Amino acid sequence: MEVTQLNAKFSQLFGQEAQGISSAPGRVNLIGEFTDYNLGYVLPCALEFKTQVLFNRRKDNHVCVYSLNYPNEYDTFSVDTAIIQGDSQWGNYIRAVAYVLKQRGFHIGGLELLITSDVPQGAGLSSSAALEVAITGAFNQAFNLGISSKDIALIGQQAENEFMHCQCGIMDQLISAQGKAGHALQIDCQDLSTQAVTIPEDLSLVIVNSNYPRKLVESEYNQRRIDCESAAKKMQVSSLRLATLARLNETKAQLSDNEFKRAYHVISENQRVIDTVNALAKNDMGALHDLLAASHNSLRNNFEVTVPATDGLVNIIANALQGKGAVRMTGGGFGGAVICLCRASDIADVKAAVAREYQARFNLTADIFVCQAGNGLAVTTFH
Repeated sequence: MEVTQLNAKFSQLFGQEAQGISSAPGRVNLIGEFTDYNLGYVLPCALEFKTQVLFNRRKDNHVCVYSLNYPNEYDTFSVDTAIIQGDSQWGNYIRAVAYVLKQRGFHIGGLELLITSDVPQGAGLSSSAALEVAITGAFNQAFNLGISSKDIALIGQQAENEFMHCQCGIMDQLISAQGKAGHALQIDCQDLSTQAVTIPEDLSLVIVNSNYPRKLVESEYNQRRIDCESAAKKMQVSSLRLATLARLNETKAQLSDNEFKRAYHVISENQRVIDTVNALAKNDMGALHDLLAASHNSLRNNFEVTVPATDGLVNIIANALQGKGAVRMTGGGFGGAVICLCRASDIADVKAAVAREYQARFNLTADIFVCQAGNGLAVTTFH
């Protein structure tokens, strides 16, 4: 929706125009899955799908929020009193950001907020991180808080960890805050340093959402993190980032089967991120094919976060491309999406294979998005 249309809607709801707009993108992770909270390497890129938040300061200390994605819902809360969860699931993300800002000692007041988003939900493209970053950007601008893009990402992560009780790493929020068009971002999750990695111009990003209904994801996700931290402790390293396969094999007898498999995935995946950066620099499709296939196999066998529907999609696409592209599950797993890197001339084959085989095998319809790498957080004031 155009900004003028959004502003008209804002005026209709609040009786005045917005002060500005904060916009943050969803993301797709090319490789480096479940390495972020283990302080390893990840390689995401921001997408052109984004969450937009129109905002205006209020004279009181109430935050009043509407979302065009949930037209029958509305949330309001005061920043003067203890901020607790409310009845609106999406509204709780706004509460979460305000809660963290207060925790960190920032002085915030009331805001009028109107949210709209075209980031596909439930597809593993980080619609929640886009919302957290956009909302933090709005508070930052409205109250002149002077928060850096890195700290905006950290606030979003803290909101997710402490208020929403999902123990995600920093990747989603950091790429949403700092994405660069035409590039992926290699993030070192130990020190949050980043390196822009050019995506070759003739390489297309094809995201295929399985539309598999995700259930019980949070408890499974949090258990994987516990397994990783327990493995690191037994290996006597502060995080799996500092572990090696040699050290893992030395301590195998002390680890449970799950701890060993989870650690094996993280250690090998960190190396695959580094290797993928080199493969992109050379535009080496053969290497990309092998690296993404190895990542998917490890996510299936060692981290155990794939489902038959995403395994099936990877298989269908890989067979259609016959080595001319790279494909793997992406995101938090248990459903969600797969990412395919291929040449534009091969996209038709991917679409045809998915249309022909996926519904027949899994009784589900996939959504296919051909994407470009977009920019991160942008905040614009109107007056």
